[in-house]
Amino acid sequence: MSEPKRFRTWDGLEIVYREWGVPTVPRPVVLHHGFVANGEANWVATGVVEALISAGRRVIAPDARGHGDSDKPHDPARYGEQRMAQDLAVLLDVIAAPQVDLVGYSMGAVVSLLLASEDERVRRLIVGGVGSGVVECGGVDRRAVSNDSIIQALSVADPATLTEPGAASFRMLADGLGSDREALLAQARSVYRGGVELARIAAATLVLAGGDDPLAVRPEVLADAIPGAELRILEGNHVGALADPRFAQSIVDFLA
Repeated sequence: MSEPKRFRTWDGLEIVYREWGVPTVPRPVVLHHGFVANGEANWVATGVVEALISAGRRVIAPDARGHGDSDKPHDPARYGEQRMAQDLAVLLDVIAAPQVDLVGYSMGAVVSLLLASEDERVRRLIVGGVGSGVVECGGVDRRAVSNDSIIQALSVADPATLTEPGAASFRMLADGLGSDREALLAQARSVYRGGVELARIAAATLVLAGGDDPLAVRPEVLADAIPGAELRILEGNHVGALADPRFAQSIVDFLA
């Protein structure tokens, strides 16, 4: 595991990130994880970091506010994907990168889309684990797994009482990672719903979606809304798509 590095973001929180590869390699790949996860769980454990390093890339993966080793305030006013996008912009300042390739999954996909719609430093963009919900819900898809069910899953004392499988999976991951559930609840209560100016994205874009992912239904709707975007369907659901060997390989190939 790479040694953690830290920076203070725009509103004073400490954000932790890790870096792999040769620092002098131009145009790093920045990876933004999904809700509840962190850089290790989303990108190292799935083989994405190793695949990119093997391809000669410099890789940087932050832990979003409320996640991993970054600061975890419990005030919902400190959360939302739009604030995480601002954190990413500060990270690009910190690493002094005139251009980056950006990859985001699920919550991180919304963060990445928000940044790419406003920041010309994003050269290539890959988003996974999202679909028509970005267009129709203004952010992550809250139709198959409601925000209320996620809040309940993160709040109950005994997760064995949960009956909604999608929400229960978030609780299982949170417990498995030893997460601060109050911080995650703050993010769940502040999930972004404001929409993304997808037509403004100039970066070459790839949309990746598991064919059985209820949080990424009809991904062609999202791909069609981004100028020139490509779409690739993988095997599996929201978690299973990350295990498809084509997930990491698709990232490497598209960013080459």
